[in-house]
Amino acid sequence: MNVLIVEDETPAFRRLSRLVEEVMPGAVIAAQVDSVEAGIAWFEANPAPDVMFIDIHLADGSGFDLINEVAPKCPYVFTTAYDQYAIEAFRTNGIGYLMKPVKKEDLLLILHKMEQAKHATADPAPRAAADGYKSRFMVRFGETIKTLPVEEIAYFYSENKATFAKTFGGKSWPIDSNLDAVDALLNPRDFFRLNRQYIVSLKSIDEMKIYPKSKIVVKLNPAAKEAPVVSSERSAEFKQWLDDGVS
Repeated sequence: MNVLIVEDETPAFRRLSRLVEEVMPGAVIAAQVDSVEAGIAWFEANPAPDVMFIDIHLADGSGFDLINEVAPKCPYVFTTAYDQYAIEAFRTNGIGYLMKPVKKEDLLLILHKMEQAKHATADPAPRAAADGYKSRFMVRFGETIKTLPVEEIAYFYSENKATFAKTFGGKSWPIDSNLDAVDALLNPRDFFRLNRQYIVSLKSIDEMKIYPKSKIVVKLNPAAKEAPVVSSERSAEFKQWLDDGVS
């Protein structure tokens, strides 16, 4: 198991490395990254690790900045000496957070949670379409229950720790799964995970603009509250998906 540690304090890095190697037999520390800039460069040059531990306070920004930039396709755990960041950490798709100095028992609890999340995502889910991908979702709002065909969904998004499906008609419906689970059920020719907050249908993309550092801003129809941004790490994959999707 490859482990990336994003930490700018050497003593904290050494302590966490020792604990990781102690409780995760076979774990290999892929690298120590000490800044947002270095983290972006590392993800551009390397495949995603199996898990990432990321300090919230870095020399040139925060761990949240790095997550927003690279949208890592791996589980990640925040580390912090300040518990006031706990709520913000839980608003991301991270596994959780560890208070410094990291304790062995807390790390074991996080690893147990990570294993549970992995099994939950791997559990087989009902699939109705002949090609093996989900063709509809059951949605519920109050006492209203209905089925929502996938072709009516413009995009899925997360907000305030909840997941929603936005239809082409402009209505949002809550979904009883997180975006990681939803992503595994959708046909990758039709839907793409832009970042940690959005999975979009090809048909929902209205306009795209290239920004500095190879980022792509995507305008959706129906419009999202804020136009989602594809990170520089994912932009090449996104362009390839667009090319395959229209070929």
